[in-house]
Amino acid sequence: MAGHIQDRWFKTVPGPDGKPVKVKTDRHGSGLRYRARYIGPDGTEKSKSFPDRQKRRAEEWLAQTEADMLRGQYVDPKAERVTFQQYAERWIAGQTTDPTTRIAVETRLRLHAFPRLGARPLASFRPLHIREFVRDLEHDPMAGSYARTIYANVRAVLSAAVDDGYLVRNPCGAASVRPPAVSAGRVVPWLPSQVRAVRATLPERYRAMVDVGAGCGLRQGEIVGLAVDAVRFDTDTLRVVTQVKLIRGVAVFAPPKGNKERDVPLPSSVAAALKEHIEAHPPVAVELPWQKPDGPKVTRCLVFSNSSGGVVWRSNFNALVWKPALAAAGLIPTPEQGRPYASAREHGMHALRHFYASVLLDAGESVKAVSEYLGHSDPAMTLRVYAHLMPSSAERARRALDGVFGTAQEP
Repeated sequence: MAGHIQDRWFKTVPGPDGKPVKVKTDRHGSGLRYRARYIGPDGTEKSKSFPDRQKRRAEEWLAQTEADMLRGQYVDPKAERVTFQQYAERWIAGQTTDPTTRIAVETRLRLHAFPRLGARPLASFRPLHIREFVRDLEHDPMAGSYARTIYANVRAVLSAAVDDGYLVRNPCGAASVRPPAVSAGRVVPWLPSQVRAVRATLPERYRAMVDVGAGCGLRQGEIVGLAVDAVRFDTDTLRVVTQVKLIRGVAVFAPPKGNKERDVPLPSSVAAALKEHIEAHPPVAVELPWQKPDGPKVTRCLVFSNSSGGVVWRSNFNALVWKPALAAAGLIPTPEQGRPYASAREHGMHALRHFYASVLLDAGESVKAVSEYLGHSDPAMTLRVYAHLMPSSAERARRALDGVFGTAQEP
């Protein structure tokens, strides 16, 4: 690449004697005087302007640009002016993940990243700015895991910006940058008495949902989307193939999380509860879009329905049915008249899933099997969440050795 510096205030013309002379241009004395011009990697001319008395700076910049192009670290000057928010919005629109994931990422960036980083040009990012961003996240009243997810989204945007030539390197990759700290919180599963208490205080049409959650480990959306033909009474198996999701207030049918369809053992107690429920509340045919609000309509004959014979809306169910049951069971306080129930994240329907995992692990079921029944991405995830619930290895070792050598005899 051969670049040059153009002087906009003077031009060279032939003199009276034929020798070249410098004369003032029409732009003399106004605007930026020097323009560094070169041909970029895409074959088009690029330029950057500098004021009067900064010719040396223009030459140094041009030399640096040439060196960056040779090293593969070139960034187009126009791209340098693109802000984090401008690029992130285009990045989100180009994602091919499911709509729920895109909406969640967009919401996290809009609420927590754009106010802090949105107006900053991409080329100006330094590790300092990311360290300050992490500090702000840690000072906000949010869960450490949520802060780390926000950070991961920002890092993904900046990584894509590097791939697209807007950044030379990702500032999140600097050794001095650390993701937000996450406190080592542990799952505390419900006791069997608590599961029974919540079940007993629910309206009768929803009680079998507790049996499916605590006895088969399904997620709330999978319980709501459970179709009658997925319950295999003849093989004592429950087939998890569908969930109900809300996308911008629209209910849709979708595959289970991570597209992990699975077969779960159906305990006789859960089978009996489902048969009783189906007899009292016959399954209802519900038509919803598939995967996205404008997706093709599909029909499922759902085991659980609301009092109007439609799909169980998670938000309404949680606020109007589940939390009152928690309060009646003594798990959360009953609010004063006219006041809403307090947040009870640890006592959501996911608590039934934790109970299910704790019972299986305590009974000696393998982590691999529990992971498959839960629909986790891999057993390592199951271990990270539930390892502290597994029986003591020391006790197992003592029992195994006593079984081989016998109990020590008194002398």
